Amino acid sequence: MDDSENGNKNNKRRRRKKDGNQDRGTNCEEKQGTDKGLKEIISSLFSVEEQEQCDAEEEWGDSSQQEKILFEPNNNKKKQAVLDYYPSLHNYPDEMNQTDRLTRKRSRIAVNSAVAMVATEITEQSGSNEPNCSGNGSVGHQRRLWVKDRSKAWWDECNSPQFPEEVFRKWFRMGKATFEMLCDELNSVVAKEDTMLRAAIPARQRVAVCIWRLATGEPLRLVSKRFGLGISTCHKLVLEVCSAIRTVLMPKYLQWPDEESLKRIKEEFESISGIPNVVGSMYTTHIPIIAPKVSVAAYFNKRHTERNQKTSYSITIQGVVDPKGIFTDVCIGWPGSLPDDQVMEKSALYQRANQGLLKGVWIVGNSGYPLMDWVLVPYTQQNLTWTQHAFNEKIGEIHQVSKAAFARLKGRWSCLQKRMEVKLQELPVVLGACCVLHNICEMNGEEMDPELKFELVDDEMISEVPLKSANSMKDRDAIAHNLLHHGLAGTGFL
Repeated sequence: MDDSENGNKNNKRRRRKKDGNQDRGTNCEEKQGTDKGLKEIISSLFSVEEQEQCDAEEEWGDSSQQEKILFEPNNNKKKQAVLDYYPSLHNYPDEMNQTDRLTRKRSRIAVNSAVAMVATEITEQSGSNEPNCSGNGSVGHQRRLWVKDRSKAWWDECNSPQFPEEVFRKWFRMGKATFEMLCDELNSVVAKEDTMLRAAIPARQRVAVCIWRLATGEPLRLVSKRFGLGISTCHKLVLEVCSAIRTVLMPKYLQWPDEESLKRIKEEFESISGIPNVVGSMYTTHIPIIAPKVSVAAYFNKRHTERNQKTSYSITIQGVVDPKGIFTDVCIGWPGSLPDDQVMEKSALYQRANQGLLKGVWIVGNSGYPLMDWVLVPYTQQNLTWTQHAFNEKIGEIHQVSKAAFARLKGRWSCLQKRMEVKLQELPVVLGACCVLHNICEMNGEEMDPELKFELVDDEMISEVPLKSANSMKDRDAIAHNLLHHGLAGTGFL
C-alpha cells in the first residue's frame, strides 16, 4: 500500500514537471515571436525615416539650385556696381583724415579761445580786487596758466655777463664765445614762439640744458632743478637740441676732408711717423647702455662683463680722426657684440672704399682690423724682426692719435661713461651730437680740464681674418723696410 502511494506521488510530480517544461517552452516561443515582431516594426520605421530624409534632401537641392540661378545675375550686377564705384572710394580715407584734422583744429581753437576768455576774466577780477599799493593804478604780477613756479636762479647766474669765464668753461666744457656761436647756429631750429598760455623757453637755455646734460651726465631730476624746468621738458630739450646739432652742424663740422685738406693731413701724419699717404687714424670704442628689450644677446658685451664682473651691454662708435684729433668719419650704433672688423664692414667708410674713393691712401687701425688695400695695421705674428718692430712702433704713434681723441671725447662728455636714460633708437642722435661738439671744441682750441682725463678700456682683439689683400702685405713690408733703412724708425722697440 505504501509503495503504490509513493509511486502515484512520483508520477504526479513527473507530470507536473513535464507540464511546466511545456509551459516554459511555449512562453519562450511566444517571447521570440514578440521580439521578432518588434524588430520588424523598428526596421520599417527606420526605412520610412530614411526615405523621408532622402526626399527632403532632393527637395532642398532643387530649391537651392533654383535660388542659385536667381542669385547669380543679381550678384553679378552688385559686383559690377562696386567695381564701378571703387575709384570714388579710393580717395575717401584721405578726405576723412582731412575732415578729422579740420575738426580737431577747430576744437583746439575753440578750447584755446575759451581758456583765453576765462584767463582774461580771472586776471581782470584779480586786478580789480587787488589793492593799489603803489598808488599809480598798476596791477601786480599776473601768473600764467599751466606753469609751475620753479627757481631759475642758478641758470640766471650762469647766463649773466659777469659770470666767470673759467667756471663757465669748467661746467659747459667750452668758453662763452664757443657757446654763443652754438646758440647762433642753432637758434633758427630750436627757438620757439610764445603762446597764449606760457612763454617759450629761450634758445640759449635750451642749448644750455643739452650741453650741461651731455657734459655732466647728471640725472634729469637734477638738471630739472638747476634750470627750473620739468623733468620731461629737460629730456625733450636734450633730444631736440641733439637732433638739431646732428642735422645743422654735422654736415659743417664733421665731414670727409676735401683734396686740399687730405694733402695737409698726409703731410702732418708723415711728419709724425714717417709713413706716407696716411689720411686717418681709426679706432672703435664701446658706449654702455641699458639692456634693450629686443635683441639682448646682440648688445651683450662679453669682454666688459668679464672685466667688471657685471653684466654689460653696449653699442659701438667707430671714428676716423685727423692729426689734430678731429673726427672726419663716424659710424655709430652697431651692437657691442660685434668685433671691430665687422663694425668696419657695416660702415659708410667701407662702402666708400669699395667705390674706389680711398685708392692710394692709408687709414691706420689696430690689430682688430684686417690688413687691406686701404687699412694699415701692425704685425701680429710672434718673433717679429727689427724691421717689423720698428714699423709697429711708428704705426702705434699714429693709432695713439685716434685713441687719445676718443679719450677726450669721453672725458669731455661724461654722459658717455655711463648708461644713459635714452631709448636705444635715440642713442645714435645723442652720440652723433657729442662727436660734433667734440669737433667744435677741438677746432676752437677749447682745452680740456686735466681733472676730466679719462682712460679708455677697450680690448683689442686680433681680427679673425687678419689679411685680406696680398698686395697690401707687400706694401706694408716695403713701408717697414723704408722706415728702418732710411733712419725714420725709432729705437723704442730695442
